[in-house]
Amino acid sequence: MPTTPTRWPKLLAADTLAPVYLLAGAPLLVIEAADSLRARARELGYAEREVLEVGPRFDWDDLARAAAGMSLFAARRLLDLRLPGGRPGVEGAKAITAFCADPPEGVCLLVTALEWSKKHEGAWSRKLDATGVLVVFNPPQGGEWLAWIGARLAARGLSASREAIALLGERAEGNLLAAAQEIDKLAVLHQGGRLDAGQMESLVADSAHYDVFKLTDAAFVGDGARALRILAGLRAEGDELLALMGWLVNQLQLALRLASAANLNAQMQAEHVFATREKLLRQALRRASRGHWLDCLRRAGRIDRMVKGRAPGDPWREAERLVAVIAEPRLAEALA
Repeated sequence: MPTTPTRWPKLLAADTLAPVYLLAGAPLLVIEAADSLRARARELGYAEREVLEVGPRFDWDDLARAAAGMSLFAARRLLDLRLPGGRPGVEGAKAITAFCADPPEGVCLLVTALEWSKKHEGAWSRKLDATGVLVVFNPPQGGEWLAWIGARLAARGLSASREAIALLGERAEGNLLAAAQEIDKLAVLHQGGRLDAGQMESLVADSAHYDVFKLTDAAFVGDGARALRILAGLRAEGDELLALMGWLVNQLQLALRLASAANLNAQMQAEHVFATREKLLRQALRRASRGHWLDCLRRAGRIDRMVKGRAPGDPWREAERLVAVIAEPRLAEALA
C-alpha cells in the first residue's frame, strides 16, 4: 500500500535506503521529494548516480545493465529512472519487476513519475511497493491548499495572516509551481515580521511587473494586446523564452485535453481546475475548437526548435504570433 506523503520526511531520516522508490504525482512535489532523496543518498555514501530517461526509443535492457554494472569509484550507486508519463509499458514493467525480484546490493533505484492515477497502477507498481517504497504526492485540495501554502511559507522562514495566505492562494489558483515561485520571491523581498493581507498584495504585485502567468491568462481571456505587452516586458527584463514557453505549453496541453473530453465538467474536475480558472478556460474553449489547440501546440514546437537552433526563424516573433493566435483564433490563417 502506498506510503502517505506525511511519512516521507521520516523515511528520509532512516539510516539506510530502500532498494527501490517510486515517487509519483504532482510534478513539483515529486521533483522536490526526489531532490531530497538524492541528497540523502549522497549523505549515505551513494557517490555515483546514473540517470535513465525513458522516452519512445528507450532500451529497457539499459536498466538491467546499469543495475549489474560495477563501479571503480563508488561502492553504492543510485539509478535515477525518469518515467514522465507514469507508464513503463510491457517491457518496462518486466524490467522494473525483475529489478525488484533481486535488487543488487549497494544499488538504489529511484523511479519518478510526473503523472499518476489509478490507471497507472499495475503488477509492476505493486511489486515495487512490496519491495521498497511507493509515495503518491497528490496536489492539495480544498482546505489542504491554504494549509500547504502556510506550511511552505513557514519552511521559508515566513509567517502570514490567514487573510494573506488566502490572498496568495487565490492568486496562484491551485497551481503549485506558481505558489512556490511567489513564496520564494517573498522570502527575498520580506525582511521579518508577520505578513498581513496588505503587505502580501503589495509584495506579490511588486515582485514581478510581468510574469508568464499573467501572459497566459491575458491570452486565454482573449486580451491579445495585453498579452503582447506582457511578452514584450518579459523579453525586456531578460527572461529566457524557452523557460517562458514551459507554462504556456502546459496550459495549451490542458486546453487540448479539455477540448477533447467527452464530458467537460468531469474533465475539469479530473484536472483539479479551480473555479476562478475554470471560467477563464471555458471562455477560451468557446472561442476555439480542438484543432486550434493542436495548431497552437505545433506552433510552440516550432518555437522550441528555433530557440535550440534546429529551425530557422525569429523565436520571439513566432512567440508573438502564437500569443496573438491564442487570444484571437481567427488570426491563425493570417499568421500561419
